Amino acid sequence: MYTKFRDFLEGKNKLCIIQAENPDGDSLGTALALDYLLSDKELSLYCPVDIPKYLRYFTDWSRVTNEFDYKADGYIIVDTAAEVLLSRLLEDTAIRNRLYSAPVFVLDHHETEDDLAFPHEGIIEIRPACAELVYRIAKTLEMNIDKNAAEAIFQGILSDTLGLTSDSVTAETFEIAADLTKLGAVIADLEERRREFMKKSPRILDYKADLIKRIDYSLDGALATVHIPWEDIREYSDEYNPNVLILEEMRLVEGVRAAVAVKTYPDGKVTGKIRTAHDAPIAEKIAGYFGGGGHPFAAGFRTYDTSYDEIIRDLVKIIPELLKNAEQ
Repeated sequence: MYTKFRDFLEGKNKLCIIQAENPDGDSLGTALALDYLLSDKELSLYCPVDIPKYLRYFTDWSRVTNEFDYKADGYIIVDTAAEVLLSRLLEDTAIRNRLYSAPVFVLDHHETEDDLAFPHEGIIEIRPACAELVYRIAKTLEMNIDKNAAEAIFQGILSDTLGLTSDSVTAETFEIAADLTKLGAVIADLEERRREFMKKSPRILDYKADLIKRIDYSLDGALATVHIPWEDIREYSDEYNPNVLILEEMRLVEGVRAAVAVKTYPDGKVTGKIRTAHDAPIAEKIAGYFGGGGHPFAAGFRTYDTSYDEIIRDLVKIIPELLKNAEQ
């Protein structure tokens, strides 16, 4: 299967690596790892939004640009095969036309169904992180994993597995972590970089306190939700992602089985980030109801022209049945 990726690379000297409009540590680590692994080619790293400040502990994060390379020989989309997460790209007619006419390869690790309408090849393999998939491809194809590539892969895996603690982690993940350590990635150094960038200003800490006070509980405390309106997004997101501030705190409240942070935008867009308890692997199914996807314990969605109250109403309606099915 992995030889498909080698075949895609054949004869292409200029490639563009694409992240979706919701970049996270796994998508960034995967993109940077490919940048290091494919050093014999001319690469550009594209994301339609700026890399959030909380992710700028990654070495070479600034390689990612908002400028799309229309002249690349091929395009590699990482960490998603869901069209809804590429909507900002596809709304641009020039980019859309380019993706329909040029070779495209998708690397993803989610269970969510591939619904990309434009022609493409891909490797979609359910794994704890897309960066882990890239590691396996690199090892199979005997690509050189230098220290930079090892660090980027390790950071991607750590990000999507909550530091190797999520339920998706397997014995193989730890074996990969061990090999990446042998290749030069030092987990203590990576964690120190991350912690440095996770530091909060007094203003952000005050905002976090305000968010905590806003949490609403439904379904006898099994569902925790918080609304993050556009005013908050505009004021705080450049300094610290509100979702990152609050979601884990919500998930750790006694009795909470599902935590959902909902952002609303003036153009009618609504996004949701979902985290669920270890005994409630339903995050992806919740997201799927709204057209999104992800993992059993972490997922997200995007919809349009739906109010926060309507989202809550639907969550209250669907979650009890999903929990019941998960317990059977």
